[in-house]
Amino acid sequence: MALDIKICGLKTDGAMAAALAGGASHVGFIFFAKSPRYVEPAEAGRLREAARGKAKAVAVTVDATDAFLDEIVAAMQPDMLQLHGSETPERVAEVKARYGLPVMKALSVSEAADLERLKPFIGIADHFLFDAKPPKGSELPGGNGVAYDWRILTGLDAGVDYMLSGGLNAANIGDALRLANPPGIDISSGVESAPGVKDPALIEQFFRAVRAARDNRAA
Repeated sequence: MALDIKICGLKTDGAMAAALAGGASHVGFIFFAKSPRYVEPAEAGRLREAARGKAKAVAVTVDATDAFLDEIVAAMQPDMLQLHGSETPERVAEVKARYGLPVMKALSVSEAADLERLKPFIGIADHFLFDAKPPKGSELPGGNGVAYDWRILTGLDAGVDYMLSGGLNAANIGDALRLANPPGIDISSGVESAPGVKDPALIEQFFRAVRAARDNRAA
Protein backbone atom coordinates (compact mmCIF):
# COMPACT_ATOMS: atom_id res chain seq x y z
CA MET A 1 0.00 0.00 0.00
CA ALA A 2 1.31 3.43 -0.93
CA LEU A 3 1.91 5.69 2.05
CA ASP A 4 1.07 9.37 1.74
CA ILE A 5 3.66 11.57 3.49
CA LYS A 6 3.02 15.24 4.14
CA ILE A 7 5.73 17.61 5.29
CA CYS A 8 3.85 20.56 6.73
CA GLY A 9 4.79 24.11 7.62
CA LEU A 10 7.33 24.67 4.84
CA LYS A 11 8.81 28.15 4.46
CA THR A 12 12.15 27.82 2.66
CA ASP A 13 13.55 26.52 -0.62
CA GLY A 14 15.92 24.19 1.22
CA ALA A 15 13.15 22.54 3.24
CA MET A 16 11.00 22.19 0.15
CA ALA A 17 13.85 20.59 -1.76
CA ALA A 18 14.45 18.11 1.07
CA ALA A 19 10.77 17.21 1.26
CA LEU A 20 10.55 16.55 -2.46
CA ALA A 21 13.85 14.68 -2.57
CA GLY A 22 12.63 12.40 0.20
CA GLY A 23 9.49 11.56 -1.70
CA ALA A 24 6.80 13.63 0.01
CA SER A 25 3.38 13.13 -1.56
CA HIS A 26 2.07 16.35 0.00
CA VAL A 27 3.68 19.64 1.05
CA GLY A 28 1.84 21.94 3.42
CA PHE A 29 1.84 25.71 3.95
CA ILE A 30 0.46 27.28 7.12
CA PHE A 31 -1.77 30.34 6.92
CA PHE A 32 -2.36 30.94 10.62
CA ALA A 33 -0.74 34.15 11.86
CA LYS A 34 -0.01 32.89 15.38
CA SER A 35 2.04 29.97 14.08
CA PRO A 36 5.84 30.19 13.75
CA ARG A 37 5.29 28.37 10.46
CA TYR A 38 3.11 31.11 8.96
CA VAL A 39 3.93 32.05 5.40
CA GLU A 40 2.49 34.80 3.21
CA PRO A 41 0.26 33.53 0.39
CA ALA A 42 2.48 35.01 -2.31
CA GLU A 43 5.58 33.32 -0.87
CA ALA A 44 3.73 30.01 -0.62
CA GLY A 45 2.78 30.43 -4.26
CA ARG A 46 6.44 30.84 -5.17
CA LEU A 47 7.56 27.86 -3.11
CA ARG A 48 4.85 25.52 -4.32
CA GLU A 49 6.02 25.82 -7.93
CA ALA A 50 8.79 23.32 -7.15
CA ALA A 51 6.13 20.75 -6.21
CA ARG A 52 4.14 20.85 -9.43
CA GLY A 53 3.96 17.38 -10.90
CA LYS A 54 5.73 15.94 -7.85
CA ALA A 55 3.62 16.52 -4.74
CA LYS A 56 0.24 18.01 -3.85
CA ALA A 57 0.42 21.48 -2.35
CA VAL A 58 -1.86 21.89 0.66
CA ALA A 59 -3.05 25.22 2.09
CA VAL A 60 -3.61 24.87 5.84
CA THR A 61 -6.03 27.35 7.42
CA VAL A 62 -7.76 27.81 10.77
CA ASP A 63 -11.32 29.17 10.65
CA ALA A 64 -10.35 31.36 7.70
CA THR A 65 -12.76 33.87 6.18
CA ASP A 66 -13.83 33.63 2.57
CA ALA A 67 -11.78 36.74 1.83
CA PHE A 68 -8.59 35.18 3.19
CA LEU A 69 -9.27 31.89 1.44
CA ASP A 70 -9.82 33.81 -1.81
CA GLU A 71 -6.41 35.43 -1.37
CA ILE A 72 -4.68 32.13 -0.59
CA VAL A 73 -6.25 30.24 -3.49
CA ALA A 74 -5.48 33.02 -5.96
CA ALA A 75 -1.86 33.44 -4.86
CA MET A 76 -0.93 29.83 -4.19
CA GLN A 77 -3.17 27.73 -6.44
CA PRO A 78 -3.24 24.84 -3.96
CA ASP A 79 -4.18 21.30 -4.88
CA MET A 80 -6.01 20.84 -1.58
CA LEU A 81 -7.34 22.86 1.34
CA GLN A 82 -6.83 21.70 4.93
CA LEU A 83 -9.25 23.12 7.50
CA HIS A 84 -7.62 22.88 10.92
CA GLY A 85 -10.03 24.91 13.04
CA SER A 86 -13.55 24.46 14.41
CA GLU A 87 -15.15 24.35 10.96
CA THR A 88 -18.54 22.64 10.85
CA PRO A 89 -19.60 20.12 8.21
CA GLU A 90 -21.64 22.93 6.66
CA ARG A 91 -18.56 25.14 6.44
CA VAL A 92 -16.54 22.32 4.87
CA ALA A 93 -19.27 21.90 2.24
CA GLU A 94 -19.27 25.67 1.58
CA VAL A 95 -15.51 25.73 1.07
CA LYS A 96 -15.60 22.75 -1.27
CA ALA A 97 -18.35 24.34 -3.36
CA ARG A 98 -16.65 27.75 -3.46
CA TYR A 99 -13.26 26.55 -4.72
CA GLY A 100 -13.88 23.16 -6.29
CA LEU A 101 -10.90 21.75 -4.41
CA PRO A 102 -10.67 18.64 -2.22
CA VAL A 103 -10.79 19.41 1.49
CA MET A 104 -8.98 17.71 4.35
CA LYS A 105 -10.62 18.24 7.75
CA ALA A 106 -8.33 18.08 10.76
CA LEU A 107 -9.72 16.74 14.02
CA SER A 108 -7.97 16.74 17.41
CA VAL A 109 -8.08 13.43 19.26
CA SER A 110 -6.76 11.89 22.45
CA GLU A 111 -9.00 8.86 22.99
CA ALA A 112 -11.20 6.56 20.93
CA ALA A 113 -14.39 8.46 21.84
CA ASP A 114 -13.02 11.54 20.06
CA LEU A 115 -13.32 9.71 16.74
CA GLU A 116 -17.12 10.06 16.98
CA ARG A 117 -16.62 13.66 15.84
CA LEU A 118 -15.70 12.24 12.45
CA LYS A 119 -19.19 10.99 11.59
CA PRO A 120 -20.88 14.29 10.56
CA PHE A 121 -18.04 14.95 8.11
CA ILE A 122 -18.24 11.58 6.33
CA GLY A 123 -19.25 12.14 2.72
CA ILE A 124 -18.40 15.85 2.97
CA ALA A 125 -14.67 16.09 3.67
CA ASP A 126 -12.50 14.24 1.17
CA HIS A 127 -9.73 13.41 3.63
CA PHE A 128 -9.09 13.65 7.35
CA LEU A 129 -6.12 14.45 9.55
CA PHE A 130 -6.04 13.23 13.14
CA ASP A 131 -3.82 15.40 15.28
CA ALA A 132 -3.19 15.39 19.02
CA LYS A 133 -5.23 17.74 21.17
CA PRO A 134 -3.11 20.83 21.85
CA PRO A 135 -1.65 21.32 25.34
CA LYS A 136 -3.66 23.50 27.69
CA GLY A 137 -3.00 27.16 26.93
CA SER A 138 -1.57 26.56 23.47
CA GLU A 139 -2.71 28.95 20.76
CA LEU A 140 -1.77 26.49 18.03
CA PRO A 141 -4.29 23.82 16.95
CA GLY A 142 -1.43 21.72 15.53
CA GLY A 143 2.34 21.53 15.28
CA ASN A 144 2.71 21.19 19.04
CA GLY A 145 4.82 18.03 18.94
CA VAL A 146 2.31 16.15 21.10
CA ALA A 147 1.56 12.46 20.50
CA TYR A 148 -1.42 10.29 21.49
CA ASP A 149 -2.22 6.59 21.51
CA TRP A 150 -2.09 5.92 17.78
CA ARG A 151 -3.75 2.54 18.29
CA ILE A 152 -7.15 4.22 18.56
CA LEU A 153 -7.03 4.81 14.82
CA THR A 154 -7.22 1.08 14.10
CA GLY A 155 -10.94 1.27 14.91
CA LEU A 156 -11.66 3.52 11.93
CA ASP A 157 -13.65 2.25 8.99
CA ALA A 158 -11.38 1.02 6.21
CA GLY A 159 -12.89 3.56 3.83
CA VAL A 160 -11.70 6.58 5.84
CA ASP A 161 -8.81 8.28 4.03
CA TYR A 162 -6.72 9.95 6.70
CA MET A 163 -3.30 11.11 7.81
CA LEU A 164 -1.88 10.42 11.24
CA SER A 165 -0.30 13.50 12.80
CA GLY A 166 0.94 14.58 16.20
CA GLY A 167 4.35 14.13 17.77
CA LEU A 168 5.91 12.18 14.91
CA ASN A 169 9.68 12.08 14.45
CA ALA A 170 12.35 9.77 13.09
CA ALA A 171 12.59 7.90 16.40
CA ASN A 172 8.93 6.94 16.71
CA ILE A 173 7.60 6.74 13.15
CA GLY A 174 8.23 3.01 13.12
CA ASP A 175 5.94 2.58 16.12
CA ALA A 176 3.26 4.77 14.56
CA LEU A 177 3.26 2.76 11.34
CA ARG A 178 3.24 -0.55 13.21
CA LEU A 179 0.51 0.39 15.70
CA ALA A 180 -1.91 2.25 13.43
CA ASN A 181 -0.97 1.22 9.87
CA PRO A 182 -2.25 4.58 8.57
CA PRO A 183 -2.73 5.39 4.89
CA GLY A 184 -0.92 8.68 5.42
CA ILE A 185 1.31 10.56 7.87
CA ASP A 186 1.88 14.26 8.50
CA ILE A 187 4.89 15.77 10.23
CA SER A 188 5.84 19.34 11.08
CA SER A 189 7.65 20.09 14.36
CA GLY A 190 9.34 16.67 14.30
CA VAL A 191 11.65 17.82 11.51
CA GLU A 192 12.53 21.22 12.99
CA SER A 193 15.66 22.47 14.72
CA ALA A 194 13.60 25.24 16.37
CA PRO A 195 9.91 26.20 16.23
CA GLY A 196 9.09 26.95 12.61
CA VAL A 197 12.62 26.19 11.37
CA LYS A 198 12.61 23.12 9.14
CA ASP A 199 15.93 21.26 9.09
CA PRO A 200 16.69 19.57 5.75
CA ALA A 201 18.90 17.03 7.55
CA LEU A 202 16.04 16.08 9.91
CA ILE A 203 13.67 15.78 6.95
CA GLU A 204 16.12 13.43 5.24
CA GLN A 205 16.52 11.46 8.48
CA PHE A 206 12.74 11.12 8.81
CA PHE A 207 12.37 9.71 5.31
CA ARG A 208 15.17 7.22 6.00
CA ALA A 209 13.34 6.11 9.15
CA VAL A 210 10.09 5.69 7.22
CA ARG A 211 11.79 3.55 4.60
CA ALA A 212 13.52 1.44 7.25
CA ALA A 213 10.26 0.90 9.13
CA ARG A 214 8.45 -0.15 5.96
CA ASP A 215 11.28 -2.46 4.94
CA ASN A 216 11.21 -4.10 8.37
CA ARG A 217 7.47 -4.63 8.17
CA ALA A 218 7.75 -6.11 4.69
CA ALA A 219 10.43 -8.50 5.90
